[in-house]
Amino acid sequence: MSRIRVYELAKELKISSKKLVDILRDLGVEVKNHMSTINEKEGKAVKEILVESDKKKDGMKAVETGEDEEKETKVKIKRHKTKEDVEKKIEKVKDKKKTRETEIDKKRKDRTKRNVGRTDKKTIEIEDRITVKELADKMGTPATELIKKLIPMGVMAGLNQSIEGDIAVLLGQKLGFEVFVKKPDVGFDYLSDEEDDKDSLMPRSPVVTVMGHVDHGKTSLLDKIRKTRVTEKEAGGITQHIGAYKVDIEDKTIVFLDTPGHEAFTAMRARGAQVTDIAILVVAADDGVMPQTIEAINHAKAANVPLIVAINKIDKPNANPERVKQELTDQGLLLEEWGGDTIGVSVSAHTGEGIDDLLEMVLLVADMAELKANPDRKAVGTVIEAKLDKGRGPVATVLVQKGTLRVGDSIVTGAAYGKVRAMTNDKGKRIAKAGPSTPVEVIGLSEVPNSGDKLAVTSDDKTARHIAEDRKQRIRTAQLKPTQRISLEDLFNQIKEGKVKELNVIIKADVYGSIGAVKQSIEKLSNDEVRIKTIHSGVGAITETDVMLAAASNAIIIGFNVRPDSKAVQMAHHEDVDIRTYRIIYDAINDLEAAIKGMLEPKYKEVVTGRAEVRAIFKASSIGTIAGCYVQEGKIRRNGGIRIVREGIVIFEGRIESLKRFKDDAREVLQGFECGVSIENFNDIKEGDILECFVSQEIPR
Repeated sequence: MSRIRVYELAKELKISSKKLVDILRDLGVEVKNHMSTINEKEGKAVKEILVESDKKKDGMKAVETGEDEEKETKVKIKRHKTKEDVEKKIEKVKDKKKTRETEIDKKRKDRTKRNVGRTDKKTIEIEDRITVKELADKMGTPATELIKKLIPMGVMAGLNQSIEGDIAVLLGQKLGFEVFVKKPDVGFDYLSDEEDDKDSLMPRSPVVTVMGHVDHGKTSLLDKIRKTRVTEKEAGGITQHIGAYKVDIEDKTIVFLDTPGHEAFTAMRARGAQVTDIAILVVAADDGVMPQTIEAINHAKAANVPLIVAINKIDKPNANPERVKQELTDQGLLLEEWGGDTIGVSVSAHTGEGIDDLLEMVLLVADMAELKANPDRKAVGTVIEAKLDKGRGPVATVLVQKGTLRVGDSIVTGAAYGKVRAMTNDKGKRIAKAGPSTPVEVIGLSEVPNSGDKLAVTSDDKTARHIAEDRKQRIRTAQLKPTQRISLEDLFNQIKEGKVKELNVIIKADVYGSIGAVKQSIEKLSNDEVRIKTIHSGVGAITETDVMLAAASNAIIIGFNVRPDSKAVQMAHHEDVDIRTYRIIYDAINDLEAAIKGMLEPKYKEVVTGRAEVRAIFKASSIGTIAGCYVQEGKIRRNGGIRIVREGIVIFEGRIESLKRFKDDAREVLQGFECGVSIENFNDIKEGDILECFVSQEIPR
């Protein structure tokens, strides 16, 4: 906030510095002399007070000018009269003046008494936040009077700035008003659902969540069911984000939610169980019950979701299904064949054995649950995943739970609102409507919603906007309250006083679901000596703003499936900010855990040697796709690794197959030159992609 010296403001207001110093001292602002500085809010308050007083003076001058003119006229007339006549006239004028002044004083006193009596009884009802102008209008008091009263209270607010309800109550007490603050109706929620008529309910497809330990074959099992390949697209063969898929089995349909298997994604797995009807617990026959298996069992039990156990990898030579059943019994899951009530099926995702039996059991449990929903009503659903797409804007994967969602519907989800411009199903085809238990990708929201937010259809755009803005204001108020007066000095002082080491972390990821999971996982690593605190998280590439925040807060930046842009890298180097980027969650957790325990001894570090922009694409039948590139900075090396970054998201990471300058092979191409690059096992290159070349360098111990 800019500051101004007293003498400069006095010059601007065309008054003496001494007079301005006196005014400021009357207002409770501490100033020593004309060289003292005041902030912008204090200066603004003084200006408004002087403008108001000038208006009053102008009115008084007009009255005085009229009186002077009358006196001059009378004097002119009196010149033609004798001295005695003049004296008599003067006496009469004095008597009249006294009489008029007496009457004015009486009226003024009566008005003051009436106002005082009325003010004592007057009550005002306001929202939890109100602008100074609105409060002044409700009180019938000049806004400048309120500003004067606010300054000694330590609140510098202009006409259009808002103040909290508590401050308005204190201000009202000083001015003789009784101010009541309306409590926000937190219990009200537009999504509160009315009960559907039983006659309107129709059978719907079951929504199934697949849970289990990492590498126990969850995604491979879904691949076999859906006859598609998903695992190869995921880094390290681990499912990183929730996907929703519809599978047709004869005349019935099952919706599968594929939740990540790694324990770091506990939050995503829990969210998946909340929107599903049946959970499939995948346990490897050769590995048995593991920590994440127990975690998945607990989530399913907490959500009161029926559980079906799929014992996978029975085709392996060292498979031991009986041991798995025994371990499940220890966790409170007694299978039907052992006299319990939990359904268990032995399957093999590799050979396909037992898949049909598993699907049959899912449909059987669904029939027993009698899953129904009303399709002829306004849609209600849940956001499974959300991201920001450069071409399409905010995109949300939504599971419709009740009603039918149609293109053109006005929707609200969390603090986002909009109109459904387009919908695509799990196969990528555009559809006009989606009924209960249908996963769809929705385009047309105002911003990216959070995963797990409820979605509802409203009567019109105005209603949706009003609900979203109301929620946004509540969220903003809640976020601003604890951080309103925190400064950098206070932050370090608190750490010193408590003698607590605090590691601040900024998390950036490609989708919102990953943020919550990473945040929860790294905060679990906190112990008595080191406390991990996430000070900021967001979707998209790592930017200069993130680096500035990290520098100010002494934080490290963790990027998951995203990269920093060139300006952010330069600023990070200048500010000495540590940026760590990962594609697999294991590495992020292990690195942080090792750093906390003081065991981090890196042998190699990744060094980015150069960046090149793809400006043209050439197809060659013998080679594949060749990227025509312009080297923007550094140099591209033939023996270096290559990373393809599209809109801040890492699309592929591999090695350069060939590097050419015109028709000749080149070992490296420097900044400012053009080159042709082909990449091993990857041809989906597009114009505008950024090729990032890197090498691993050994760090001396």
